[in-house]
Amino acid sequence: MSCDINDYKCSDKGLILPLTNEYTWSIGFRAFIYIVGLLYSFMGVSIIADIFMQAIETITSRTTKIKMPDPSNETGYSEVEVKTWNGTVSNLTLMALGSSAPEILLSIIEIVGNGFKSGALGPSTIVGSAAFNLMCITGVCVFSIPDGVAKRIKHVKVFAVTSIFSVFAYVWLAIILMVITPDFIDLWESIVTLLLFPIMVILAYIADKDYCGKKPIDDESKLLEMDFSEGRIRLKSDEENLLNGDHADKHVIVEILRRLKREEASPEEMARLTAHLMEQNQSHGRGWYRINAIRNLSGGTKLTTPMTDRTSELLETLLIEDQMGSSASFTSLSDGGSKAIIEFAAPSTAVFEKDGHARITVMRHGNLKRRVLFRVETIDGTAVEGEDYISYKETIVFEPNETEKHIDIQIIDDNIWEPDEVFFGRITIESEQQSIAVVGRRAITQIVILNDDDPGVLEFEHPSFLFKESVGTALVPVTRIDGADGKITVNWKTKDMTAIHGRDYDNSEGTLTFDHGERAKFIEIKINDDKEFEKDENFEINLIEATGGAKLGKLKRTVVTIVNDDEFSGLVSRITSLTNANLDSLRLQKQTWGQQFVEAMNVNGGDLETATTFDYVMHFLTFGWKLIFACVPPATIWGGWFCFCVALIMIGILTAFIGDLAAIFGCLIGLDDSVVAITFVALGTSLPDLFASRTAALNEKYADTAIGNVTGSNGVNVFLGLGLPWTMAAIYWSSKGTTFEVPAGSLGFSVVVFTICSLLTIMFIILRRNLSVFGSAELGGPKVPKIISGTYFIVVWILYVLLVSLNVYEYIPGF
Repeated sequence: MSCDINDYKCSDKGLILPLTNEYTWSIGFRAFIYIVGLLYSFMGVSIIADIFMQAIETITSRTTKIKMPDPSNETGYSEVEVKTWNGTVSNLTLMALGSSAPEILLSIIEIVGNGFKSGALGPSTIVGSAAFNLMCITGVCVFSIPDGVAKRIKHVKVFAVTSIFSVFAYVWLAIILMVITPDFIDLWESIVTLLLFPIMVILAYIADKDYCGKKPIDDESKLLEMDFSEGRIRLKSDEENLLNGDHADKHVIVEILRRLKREEASPEEMARLTAHLMEQNQSHGRGWYRINAIRNLSGGTKLTTPMTDRTSELLETLLIEDQMGSSASFTSLSDGGSKAIIEFAAPSTAVFEKDGHARITVMRHGNLKRRVLFRVETIDGTAVEGEDYISYKETIVFEPNETEKHIDIQIIDDNIWEPDEVFFGRITIESEQQSIAVVGRRAITQIVILNDDDPGVLEFEHPSFLFKESVGTALVPVTRIDGADGKITVNWKTKDMTAIHGRDYDNSEGTLTFDHGERAKFIEIKINDDKEFEKDENFEINLIEATGGAKLGKLKRTVVTIVNDDEFSGLVSRITSLTNANLDSLRLQKQTWGQQFVEAMNVNGGDLETATTFDYVMHFLTFGWKLIFACVPPATIWGGWFCFCVALIMIGILTAFIGDLAAIFGCLIGLDDSVVAITFVALGTSLPDLFASRTAALNEKYADTAIGNVTGSNGVNVFLGLGLPWTMAAIYWSSKGTTFEVPAGSLGFSVVVFTICSLLTIMFIILRRNLSVFGSAELGGPKVPKIISGTYFIVVWILYVLLVSLNVYEYIPGF
């Protein structure tokens, strides 16, 4: 009996693989090699998809200049730069192709490789990816939003069109597979499937432009704004265009320097912070988030400014100062007086422990005509709930025309001497009230519990202070801590260093008086501006004697530095240049092949200071792929089209290997191709989308980028991923005088189950948008409803995978 060493288990499953004879290899070893190869190939296809998306971003971001009438201009018109591509059209065409290219190419390659016969891997991967994208990604995005924050889809008409088409795509698929011509696809059916793609794009474009309805009024504020609701600063461009997506403006840098004048920071740290704020406030498309997700997973160059520990501290200082009532105009509040503004009356309140309660006042101004619900809750600082005070968490109502509310918080007097302790009160607006009310600048107030009997300790707030020469009067704060009992005084005196009294500043000594309960006073020193260029000058201030039983603390000496305005301008210019360099490093496109190779060969693109252990590990694992794909032409050549074509070819080659790896692996462990497709392959090709959507859900103001594009992408997968290869196969078989055969079987069952699950998912999304219990938004909302919603979406996906798998193995019958 002869033995054919070329005929062994699963040797005929691949189009390209196996590359060598595996006759002597054990089944377990072969399965291990193929699953490792499959996972490694997913890394590779993600990295080349990053480059492919760069090309698409370059193509779709092209702009053209148009002339607009402008009576104020001498020529009578102004040139305005606008994007050539409509956002909705680019999302549904090139962007959808970029995120779905592996699935679409897998379907095409499988049919061509099988001699234009239908296979199970390609179609099942498309349906499986659609299920993961719609249900699992939506669930994760709902979970990811902070408690109490709700995000809605802005372009709801576009979402409605793409949702209808995404469901109709699979209804149509079920009809042609199981009803019109069961188990066969006629040429006209495949052509109609393909033509539904441009029809969907056209209708979505009409919805986006709102040709059939009244255009909405954009009520976005054009002032600089700081939004603290998600724990980050959100800036917007004002009328003077202080913020620009590509370049830093000196006005922004001066404002940040002014607010951080008491902080010691290098120009490099300030530039990093400014670049972070500038980048953070850009609205990005799905392509940008997908590229950034891939780079985060592969240890590549990030598209966000990496934050060092010091830069994070500076950012936290900005956030805290805004919440404590900074005078900087970073906050845009009421929409032209149409909303009520609710805030604390004061940023800080002090109370003696023996008083038994702290009274804080909440004010309302702006629109007073409506009934408004808001919530006040306490947050621990150094004072601990239950030990130093009684927690307060209540919903309070402002009736029409009511402007003040007083809240009493119980203080616990434990008869034990303690230093001064603090806790905080915070205002939030009930989700259903956010359309009629906003929180003002003083969303947080500080409550200080003072030691009852001690007159206190006096010291400076910081060891050094920085003032511009043109400031006029320098206000240097002296604080009273660990008690505020009785009236006390403290003497102060200056000491010349490089600054000279009488020439550079006046007022060399004096006395500060603190009345009973007062905790802060300012030493006022006049700064003389001689309008001449000088180097930085400084002098000392010393606290020398306290009366009334008060003591001097550790910081009884501080140094005041007078910064020359010319020097300050130079500092601003330097920080501006460094900020622009940081912003340039975040650009998607690299100018040359050399830059691509440098980034490919260095972890985190060469930024070792902020590289993490995970970056090093993933860079090591993906180094080979990065080096290979650095050969792809840069996206700056030929408007991105050269890069687009080469990257598409490489994705096609890698997808062919993925198809073989998945098919052989499934065969070795006894998994049907359909099950491998809806699990391993679908998850492997969709994981970058998961991370991209989660990041977009956290960073974007609206939910469109996170989940709004999922439905459109699902429709594109069917219309292009099945319409194109099925049309090719139908033409081939029509030329042979027969019909293209596509057995419905498990594919038909999978399509029907997915259609039902997608309807349940979309209806629940609509329900979330219209019910206040969910925050009246697609993402986020109150904690418990949010958890219930996210769990529901993920359970629906698990149910889909389970039902399809049971059908494949004939545990449950088909339709």
